[in-house]
Amino acid sequence: MLFLVAAGLQLVFGVQKILNLACGSFYALGAYAGVSAVTWALGHGLPAPLFVVALLAGGLALAVIGPPLERLLRTIDGRDESFQLLLTFALVLMLEDVIRFVWGPAPVQLRGAYLVYGQVTVAGSTVPVYNLFVIAAGGVIALGMGLLLTRTRFGRIVRATAENREVAAALGVDMRRVYRRVFTLGVALGTVGGALVIPATAAVSEMAIEVIVDAFAVVVIGGLGSMRGAFAGALIVGVLKAGAIATWPEVEMLAIYVVVIGVLVLRPAGLFAGATP
Repeated sequence: MLFLVAAGLQLVFGVQKILNLACGSFYALGAYAGVSAVTWALGHGLPAPLFVVALLAGGLALAVIGPPLERLLRTIDGRDESFQLLLTFALVLMLEDVIRFVWGPAPVQLRGAYLVYGQVTVAGSTVPVYNLFVIAAGGVIALGMGLLLTRTRFGRIVRATAENREVAAALGVDMRRVYRRVFTLGVALGTVGGALVIPATAAVSEMAIEVIVDAFAVVVIGGLGSMRGAFAGALIVGVLKAGAIATWPEVEMLAIYVVVIGVLVLRPAGLFAGATP
C-alpha cells in the first residue's frame, strides 16, 4: 500500500512538478472513509465476505476531492518548492482537523472484519488471507498503472507532459484537463491505499504524518518522478520495516534511513533517476 501513496506523489510531481505532502492525508481520509463505508454497508445487510466492495467504494468515492484541491494547488504552479511544501503541509494540517471534526479524535477500526476470509500458513507463519489479498491488489494496481501509462492515449499524454509540458501545450494538449485528471488519479491511489490497509489496523488522525515520512523515503530511494522507482522503493522500505519490526523494532526507522543515506551518497537522484513516469 506504500506504493500507492508514493505512486500518487510521483505522478503529481512528474506531471505538475508539485511536491504534494498532502498525499499522506489522502491515505488517512481513505482509511476513515473505508471504515464508515463498511460499517454502513454491513449495517444495511451486506454479506460480510463482500465488505471489500464497500471498502473500495468508500476509498474511490473520495476521489471527488481531487478537482477542487488541484484548482487550489494550481496557484503555486511553477513557484519555488518552499511555497509548495508550505501550502501542501497546510493542507495536511487542515485535513487532519477535518478528520477530527467528522470522525472524532479516538481511533476507529473494523474489529477483525478481515478475518472473515480465514487464515493460511505460509513458511511456518499464520497469515490472514486478507493480507495476501492486499498484496495482490497492490500488484494488480501497479500493473494497471504501468499499462495506463504505456498503452493508452491518456498515458502517452501524461508521459509527454512530464517530459516537456511546454511542447505538449504547444501541440494542443489541454493542460488544465491533464492536471485535473492526474491529480484526481493521485488522490484515488492514496485513498484506495488507506481503505485497503485499514481492516488490519486502526485509523488515527495522525497517520498521515507517518505515511508521508515513509513515502518520501520511497521517493528518495526510487527517484523523484519515477513510477518504477516508486515500486522498487516501496518494496525496499516495506521489507526493511517488516524485517526490523520482526527482529529489532528499535531500529525500524534507522534501517530505512541508513538505506536513504546510502542512496543519497552513491546515487543522489535515486535508483531510477531519469526514468519516465
